[in-house]
Amino acid sequence: MNFGLSDEQELLQETVRGFCAKECSSSRLRELFDSGVGHDPAIWKGLAEMGVLGLVVPEAYGGAGLELLDLALVAEVAGQSALPGPFLGHQLLSLALSRSGSEKQKRTWLPRLAAGEAIGAVALAEDATAWEPESWLARVDGGRVSGAKCFAPHAALADVLLVGVEGGGLVLVERGARGLAISDQDGVDRTRPIARVELSSAPCDPLPGGAETARRVRDAGLCLLAADAFGAASRLLQTTLGYAGSRKQFGNALTQFQAVKHQLANMATEIEPTRGLWWYAAHAFDQLPAESGRAAAIAKSHVTDRAMDVARGAVEVHGGIGFTWECDVQIWFKRVMFDRAFLGTPELHRERSARLAGW
Repeated sequence: MNFGLSDEQELLQETVRGFCAKECSSSRLRELFDSGVGHDPAIWKGLAEMGVLGLVVPEAYGGAGLELLDLALVAEVAGQSALPGPFLGHQLLSLALSRSGSEKQKRTWLPRLAAGEAIGAVALAEDATAWEPESWLARVDGGRVSGAKCFAPHAALADVLLVGVEGGGLVLVERGARGLAISDQDGVDRTRPIARVELSSAPCDPLPGGAETARRVRDAGLCLLAADAFGAASRLLQTTLGYAGSRKQFGNALTQFQAVKHQLANMATEIEPTRGLWWYAAHAFDQLPAESGRAAAIAKSHVTDRAMDVARGAVEVHGGIGFTWECDVQIWFKRVMFDRAFLGTPELHRERSARLAGW
């Protein structure tokens, strides 16, 4: 049995990695990070032209019709590059529509989302702990939704929002809808700015799938966050190795000191074994649906925790400069912080994985 990636999947990663290296250089990334905009229309257009924005959209609607594992492989590269933009929410909305949207909803939105002509975002949580579909309180009455959502990444850019509602349902709310108000929130990751979404009898279009669709979207998001955190942690490890090899103390590179060697080895052994967790979780999403919920919860909780350990180690090896705004370590550190918190902390998903196992 082959447990590796296919040639096509490796080519996909190589292509996206080359694009990110060219279009999101260190200097360009720093400009976008410092500005806090978290979006570059040129990068977004390039991703659309490569077909990345429509990876999980069926071919009949202008996409590639691939599986979540393929999308997670792109998310790993996005984490490595700290790629700014509404990638996460856009893909989750596209996935929800592809799997559970009505035919009218699919025809209206999927071709535009796949082509990058429209931007999608998700608005799910109502406070720091209300990530699970069962906890949502926004209400739908007569085709209109009322409630408040927070921590919605790139909501201000979105042409259409996927909003979680009471009972675990999902509805679409279009940009400019009467009763929709979006305001910025302070967030740690400046490549993925967040917003508060206020809904006061805003017109909405419910997805037919109900709570099962919301749970599937949640699980897909957990897989993508785990992949992103893995990519970010891998980049931090590479950056720290480079720094330790060039930085000298007492005439020797830091890599010559045994304590630093041990720390670097610990960072590598923390993150690399977690690759199989998110690969399996993303594979299970399409191929082993009975196992996918627990696999996604385990991947999100474990990978993001290990990624945080790597991020802390990177700061320690960099020493005093590692704490400064001028050091790029902070960009990936904050990327991992976002991945760990968004859609629920590791503690929440460890508890959920235990329940799913019958413990």
